[in-house]
Amino acid sequence: MARCDSINSHLKDPAIKAFQAIILARTFETKISALYKAGKITGGVYLGRGHEAIAACGGVFLKSGYDVIAPFIREQAARLTWGEPIIEAARAYLGSALGCMKGRDGNVHRGLPAEGYVAPISHLGSTIAFINGCLFAKRMDGLFPGPVGVAFCGDGTTSTGAFHEAANMANVENLPLILVVTNNKFAYSTPNIREFGDADLAQRGKGYGFNVYEIDGTDFLTTLSTFKSAVDNARAGNGPQWILANTLRMCGHGEHDDASYIPAELKQEYLEKDPPAVAERQLLELGWLTQEEIEDIKKDAAEQVQTAVATAQKEIEPDPFRENWVATVWKPY
Repeated sequence: MARCDSINSHLKDPAIKAFQAIILARTFETKISALYKAGKITGGVYLGRGHEAIAACGGVFLKSGYDVIAPFIREQAARLTWGEPIIEAARAYLGSALGCMKGRDGNVHRGLPAEGYVAPISHLGSTIAFINGCLFAKRMDGLFPGPVGVAFCGDGTTSTGAFHEAANMANVENLPLILVVTNNKFAYSTPNIREFGDADLAQRGKGYGFNVYEIDGTDFLTTLSTFKSAVDNARAGNGPQWILANTLRMCGHGEHDDASYIPAELKQEYLEKDPPAVAERQLLELGWLTQEEIEDIKKDAAEQVQTAVATAQKEIEPDPFRENWVATVWKPY
């Protein structure tokens, strides 16, 4: 773990914001999982357990409407730090026509492209290429250096052709891309050794010409300071940044998957590194939050989730006779 006395005090505010997002994301996903198992949600439910610190820190230093972000299926905490209200997540899962995707998604493929919030593409290598395109557009508009793009992907994505092409392009064009490679040890149920053998994902990033960081993605403070460095470097025009964040997906690929392929001893090891618990301990050690303040954050998260879910359940469903199915511009009914 990071030594708390080595963490700069200027990270206090983003640390607290990221921690609030971690707690809210975990609380929301626990509720959504229960609703899915009760048959109240149609579509897939994909949890970010084990990914929360990486996700929250990946969004906390960005400016909505200026930077671009491409979360994938486990980045609820990144969506929150970027600025998405939790009601939008509830609306997506529960099919409300008042959400930004107008009730037509059913899980996590939502976004506001005009604001720089990219809806995930399940073929994640293509998402990285899309972020490259957004950064090219900003450069053509005269915004360089300045805006950055954060694209999340998993270890499995690094073995795809689209990923290779996008990573190569980012380096050739010196794009301000922060590429977050979250190695959770499994591409669905395929372990690393069957994905890329003995290859080193950090060395792979260096091979593409990126500035590379490798971190324990369950260590909240190290993850936070690493993202700050990467965003600052990209924003200053120092080219693409590669963050290899190691963790474990502490659940199945989705709630339909029992994760029986993950060894029990690995699950037990990571239970001791659960990101919300680690972040709580570190913030208490620094004195940036008290135990009472942490309990208030948890209580507030529970109330926000309860209100968001209750509200979304009462809202109107999509009507094909009134819907124009255009998601690039969001206008509520």
